[in-house]
Amino acid sequence: MSKERKLRVPLFPLKSIQSNISLAFSLLILAAIVLTSLVSYQVSVNAVQSNSKGYIEEIIKQVNMNIQSYVDNMENISLLAMTNKDVKYYISDNSFISSEDRRTYEKRISDLFQSILYTRTDIASIMVFGYNGRFVSDRRITSLNPNARLQEQVWYKTAKAAGGKSVISAPHVQNIIRNEYRWVVSLSRELKSTDGITAEGVFLVDLNLSVINDICSNINLGKKGYLFIVDGAGNIVYHPQQQLIDSKLRTELISEVIQASSGSSFVANDADGKRIYSVQDTNFGWKIAGVAYSDDLIASTSDLRNSIVLYSLCGLMISLLISVWLSHRLTKPIKELQSDMKQVEKGNFDIQTEIGQMNEIGQLGRSFNMMVSRTKFLMEEMIHNQESKRKSELLLLQSQINPHFLYNTLDSIVWMAEQKQHEEVVLMTSALAKLFRASITKDQELVPIRVEIEHINNYLLIQKMRYNDELDYALDIDEAILPYKTLKILLQPFVENAIYHGIRNRYGIEDGLITIRGRLNNDQIVFEVEDNGFGMTPEQLNRLRQSHEGDKGIGIRNVNERIKLYFGHEYGIQIRSEIEVGTCVTITIPKLE
Repeated sequence: MSKERKLRVPLFPLKSIQSNISLAFSLLILAAIVLTSLVSYQVSVNAVQSNSKGYIEEIIKQVNMNIQSYVDNMENISLLAMTNKDVKYYISDNSFISSEDRRTYEKRISDLFQSILYTRTDIASIMVFGYNGRFVSDRRITSLNPNARLQEQVWYKTAKAAGGKSVISAPHVQNIIRNEYRWVVSLSRELKSTDGITAEGVFLVDLNLSVINDICSNINLGKKGYLFIVDGAGNIVYHPQQQLIDSKLRTELISEVIQASSGSSFVANDADGKRIYSVQDTNFGWKIAGVAYSDDLIASTSDLRNSIVLYSLCGLMISLLISVWLSHRLTKPIKELQSDMKQVEKGNFDIQTEIGQMNEIGQLGRSFNMMVSRTKFLMEEMIHNQESKRKSELLLLQSQINPHFLYNTLDSIVWMAEQKQHEEVVLMTSALAKLFRASITKDQELVPIRVEIEHINNYLLIQKMRYNDELDYALDIDEAILPYKTLKILLQPFVENAIYHGIRNRYGIEDGLITIRGRLNNDQIVFEVEDNGFGMTPEQLNRLRQSHEGDKGIGIRNVNERIKLYFGHEYGIQIRSEIEVGTCVTITIPKLE
């Protein structure tokens, strides 16, 4: 029991193979380009973010180095004070200084501090507070604020607690000097005696906070990015939006920054977008944090996306053109084979398709050529067999003339013998012998026209002797055509038809005439068999053209087919006839050497 074959639904329901191949290529290329574009975009974004993070870290390191260099300079100033003999002697507990000498020392120390201030505009003030109660600053006339106790100042306490190390305070209002309130960052350091053990006072350098603002505010981290600095206790040293933070209108992730290790980064999300924090530690306890927004880090995201889309579209267009060209190139042999098949459908079996490479299509073309050649051979063989069969039938029809004609002629010879017409008997018998000698040469279908004229002359001679005065004939043959070839017994059927259907129907009229002409017309030979018989009506003429062989000879149609079979369809016979005037048959054959 056979299973029903399922109908397969094509993957690409297009009629043309080229369209299917182009569509398949286009879809594959489109998928590859889309996937590549997405991957390229994501890789590019990640690369931009990574590079931007590295860039931010480098900027923070540079800021850290600048601030560190700035603080180091301040420490160098403190070292200068620590190593200065006048300062050390002035704050020493063991020194006894008179009022006059005290003013001298204060003047020299103040001049020293002022010379430093002249070269460093970022320093607000330089002061030394001795534990012996002596005090000196960069100003020659300085008075302390009675409402600000020195021992309660944060910078003072942290310096004493640090034991000789430099201490950087958070930004604060310096109020130790009467009538001065500056927003500064203080670097304080406890001064030791020569033995390095005994503490003798505290050195203070107040730094203008605007210097740090200048260092940090010039840093560009995108349109919304910024830097801020906090100390170890979480106090903000610098922030571009300090006022908003102090007024609680903005918050900052200070605790996360303090907990972060140096060189690390973390991400936070807020209403403004994703923020990336990068943290660096200083040597003096501050933390510098750089804040960058993700959309600022990849500010060129839209440009990058548009560029990728543009290049992808260009690549897609080029790929589509290449796919169409490739599909055309791949399907061209198939289309040529299809065109050749249509030629075969129209009956052209001489076509041979061109074979390029011997791939599957080339093998298909080779099989097609073999099939067409085989089909052409079989058709030619069939046509040859049909022609051979037709020739055999015509030869059989031709042979049917002989018994019938022989019967009539012998009957005439017997009649003439009874009438003692010996000479006529000899003449008719001789003509009959020549007639049959030409007829029995079965191996030659084509004979010289000379032989055919001799044959028809003998035939007419016999017929004239049979019909006496009722029949006469005339031969008008151009001698130039005698060497050329013609079909054997070509004219006899038409002469026979002229006698039996034309002359005999005149009912006793004794001037029956059959005229046979032959002439050369370019590359053709034209015969005419004309009689002055009874003629035919148009209906009779049509029936005669369609008649077959019968009791009175070979039909006109069979003779016409015989001519076309041997010489081609452009040759054959034409008949014209008029009632009581006669009939003329025109026979056209080629000029054959």
